[in-house]
Amino acid sequence: MQIKVRFSDLLAIYRAELLERTVPFWLAHAIDWEQGGILTCIADDGKVLNSDKYMWSQLRAIWTFSALYNHIEQRQAWLNVARHIYDFARRYGRDGDGNWVFAVNAQGDVLEGATSIYAGGFAIYGLTELARATGEAEVIDLALETYDKVQKQLARPGSYQTAPYPLPEGVKAHGVAMIFSLVFHELGLLLNDETILAAGRQQAEEVMTAFLRPEQGLVYEYLHLDNSAIDSPQGRAVVPGHAIESMWFMIQIYEHWRDQARIDEAAAVIRRHIAYGWDEEYGGIFLARDSAGGEPWWPFADSKLWWPHTEALYALLLAYEQSGAEWALEWYSNVHDYAFSHYPVPIYGEWTQKLDRQGKKFTQTVALPVKDPFHLPRSLVYCTAVLGRLSGKTQSVATVL
Repeated sequence: MQIKVRFSDLLAIYRAELLERTVPFWLAHAIDWEQGGILTCIADDGKVLNSDKYMWSQLRAIWTFSALYNHIEQRQAWLNVARHIYDFARRYGRDGDGNWVFAVNAQGDVLEGATSIYAGGFAIYGLTELARATGEAEVIDLALETYDKVQKQLARPGSYQTAPYPLPEGVKAHGVAMIFSLVFHELGLLLNDETILAAGRQQAEEVMTAFLRPEQGLVYEYLHLDNSAIDSPQGRAVVPGHAIESMWFMIQIYEHWRDQARIDEAAAVIRRHIAYGWDEEYGGIFLARDSAGGEPWWPFADSKLWWPHTEALYALLLAYEQSGAEWALEWYSNVHDYAFSHYPVPIYGEWTQKLDRQGKKFTQTVALPVKDPFHLPRSLVYCTAVLGRLSGKTQSVATVL
């Protein structure tokens, strides 16, 4: 039978998941108060597996603890953690040319240099959110310095690297346009800077007019530099969760520009990819597919990772809030049921990250050997915001047999 669930009830569930299980896990197990930063090569029970510090994780954690302070509650303890990680990243996170490095050891010695432009993107993201909390000129200056450096790199395709997935010569990645559309937009909003906002919109248009291919309605991960399709397994790679995440970026960006046509288009792309990525046999969202129906090039393509599900939860709620469309609520119910029945680790808190197609945990490294406080807490922060706005309404968002 079908039961009615209030958005206010869901709000309570998501707040509890965030504040009683997710955030306490990180505060209890991961903050390196002795040497700085946060430890993210960590097991589901909180055991530290390796003390190496990937700069992605450091910079994204700055965003998370700053966002908790900005959007949930102004708890000084959260801001203290954000500042603590910032101090480590500021001191050890860049090379002599000012580029953000990929990984350092526990003490901050560089293990892998500036091999990923994505580190610059997450730097802008984390620094912007910290500056939103503190208004400190030093933080803003570092964000602007990173913005200027990244813009020069983006103007010269081939001048930057994209670890952990290297780019072949003559190829560009959806992830680059995607991340910089959002982080430029957020920095532009903070500073009320029309030039930076326009730079974010330019990257968003790259997503919507190049990587989104209208003939299939799919977002491709790789294109030639001239925007032509690549007829190879890598060129046919579609990552549904990545496309869904990208499209909620687009909704937020185009809300600012009051471009309803783009917002509607982004919502339609979310709908297309959640259906395209859903495993009808076992449930959950496949990591990757081949657009021609062949064997996917993407590693662990049939796995069910936590992050596509966290991104889909927020994207679907946002699409429903925008449109009132029942499809968004129905798919949200499916994703919510799968995610909350498979990923939470009740004993310790937080979520396990890697399941195979059948829903069994596996331990091989996917992309980076980290468990960091980003996709899950960000989704919970943003979901609580939408659910707060929707509270008081009753909809069919869960099905019980």
